[in-house]
Amino acid sequence: MYTLIIAEKPTAARRIAYALSDGDVKQTKENGVSYFRLKHNGKDIIVVSAAGHLFVLDEKEKTKKWTYPVFEVEWKPTFTDKKNTWSKKFYKVIEKLSKNADEFISACDYDIEGSTIAYNILRFICGVNDGRRMKFSTLTKHDLLEAYKNASEHLDFPQIEAGLARHTLDFLWGINLSRALTLALEKAGGYWTLSIGRVQGPTLKILVDRERAIESFVPELFWEVILQGTINGQSIEAIHISEKFWEKTDAEKTVEKCRGKKAFVESVEKKIIRQPPPTPFDLTTMQREAYKNFGYSPKMTLDIAQSLYEQALISYPRTSSQKLPKKLGLKDIVKRLSEQNEYSRLCRMLIEKDRFVPREGKKEDPAHPAIFPTGNKPQKLTKYQKNIYDLIVRRFLSTFAEPAVRESVSVIIDINGEKFKTSGITTLEAKWLEFYGKYAKLKEQMLPKIEKGQTVDNPEISMNEKETSPPNRYSQASIIKTMEDLGLGTKATRAQILQTLYDREYIKDKSIKVTPLGKAVATTLENHCPEIISPELTKEFEKNMELIQMGKKQKEEIIEFAKEKLKTILDEFKKHELHIGSELKEGVKIFKEEESFIGVCPKCGNELRIIQSSSTRKRFVGCSNYPKCDVSFPLPQKGMLRVLNDVCPKCGLRLVEIKQFKKRPWKLCVKCGFVNNKNNDSKNKAKKS
Repeated sequence: MYTLIIAEKPTAARRIAYALSDGDVKQTKENGVSYFRLKHNGKDIIVVSAAGHLFVLDEKEKTKKWTYPVFEVEWKPTFTDKKNTWSKKFYKVIEKLSKNADEFISACDYDIEGSTIAYNILRFICGVNDGRRMKFSTLTKHDLLEAYKNASEHLDFPQIEAGLARHTLDFLWGINLSRALTLALEKAGGYWTLSIGRVQGPTLKILVDRERAIESFVPELFWEVILQGTINGQSIEAIHISEKFWEKTDAEKTVEKCRGKKAFVESVEKKIIRQPPPTPFDLTTMQREAYKNFGYSPKMTLDIAQSLYEQALISYPRTSSQKLPKKLGLKDIVKRLSEQNEYSRLCRMLIEKDRFVPREGKKEDPAHPAIFPTGNKPQKLTKYQKNIYDLIVRRFLSTFAEPAVRESVSVIIDINGEKFKTSGITTLEAKWLEFYGKYAKLKEQMLPKIEKGQTVDNPEISMNEKETSPPNRYSQASIIKTMEDLGLGTKATRAQILQTLYDREYIKDKSIKVTPLGKAVATTLENHCPEIISPELTKEFEKNMELIQMGKKQKEEIIEFAKEKLKTILDEFKKHELHIGSELKEGVKIFKEEESFIGVCPKCGNELRIIQSSSTRKRFVGCSNYPKCDVSFPLPQKGMLRVLNDVCPKCGLRLVEIKQFKKRPWKLCVKCGFVNNKNNDSKNKAKKS
């Protein structure tokens, strides 16, 4: 008999085994799945891993044709889906090992998903409903030993209950509403597989609202009056204190009043600002910083951080905490980081001044601290991993540093009674800015030495015509922050929800644009069933699930409430089904036309579009004036195609991006073969296709 420890992923299982072992670790491999035998304090232990979720929710009774509503669901092994048959080998190994185990320990990630994964494995494969629970925030030997030693006697059931409730709500919401949309479209004579989800819908609405604000924006003209001159031989520029003149005549009068008059400095106000260091990273802040500095999507950042966590280089990344408690051994981490050449000088500065109390933020997470480096030395990292690791280390170190000292200068200049202002800000003592390095992107504006009463030499007055700008589009980082502020999704799910909107082709581009398809889905639901995309309803569900996690509500109560709410929504949906379908059909049509447009036909001037043959199913680019015009170009038959806004520099046609399995995306001009990609053989592939 032995203790069976279940980890969430193979890398975690290996680290747990080697951390706990008092001697040799025996690795056994069955059908590609490894498990580890060891002894700890005289007790036999086997560590085995899952590969994420081995069970998923599905309908109890499947029908050949889609119907809704669906409320009877059950957990099924993931390998029942032909796409996930690889998971069966993990299932079988755990099933075999569970037969001779007399104790079970969950060592999956300590969050809702990890707890749900372990609970399903224990009850459905191992045949037990409880076990001990290891809790850790890093995969270092010290933390894993402590987690095993202090493992709780029971599973974390409030967290499990919250996870089961979340999965049930997401499944019921997703399957019913997605089917309702798709079937309504079919009823109107259209076809496209549509989806909407409990969090996906409100997020799409936020993006559509911004899109509408941009589209409806009417720019207004305004005028700025600018003073240019020199002080002590250095150029200076100041803007009229009114900033914007909404009437051109007012601006012209001001220019005339100032022209040829003397300008002198009326006042100089200097302030010393002590700018505190940043707070430690929670997941959302890290995702935003990674996007700002490297252009990485939130999902990409999370995936990279997860890989660093599995190498025991950083703590668990799915956290909303901005706290670094003393028990983490912060001084010891800094000392270990000092052994890495890149950070040795910065670490010595902290060690010499005995600065090991971080500046913390307000956000807390009961499960995990803020993201921090463990102090372990990296071995081989990709450039992407190096970037995220460096960002995390420098952020961590900068939280211990002293506030930066900066000087701000505000200057008022008088010309014949008209006031102009200019300002500057400079860093006097970098302090934490030096620690954060290139990631500390603060504005520096140097002014010449200016004193009250000085004359501005050679003053020139000019007037600039400008117009107001529309609201900025959301970036991937800013929409994740907005979702967090509105309580939509969780720290662990927001990046995937955003990625789903891209995958469904509801949105596109880094500066997020809503496609005609996404706009049609959101607008149609807003017109007929607004609760589906209501942020308020989703936020209410999120609060309820937090109460489940706190042990203040039962999951059954929340699930029943969700079912009743869903029944009401679907009844209303069916009343408008044909109208909904017709509106969606029009949206799909516009989307297809816009997304398939390549450019103008060089022969007849009509439109070149991506076409799929109804008989051969082959895709190509053809002229909309066929059969009168026979211009056509071949396309690769494998991979996902996306028409880009980028155009070929040779012929002006829009480029097509091709994404193929396990290969980097590459770009192709269908007419002249211009290719822009990083695969050495892509040009050849393009020509062959």
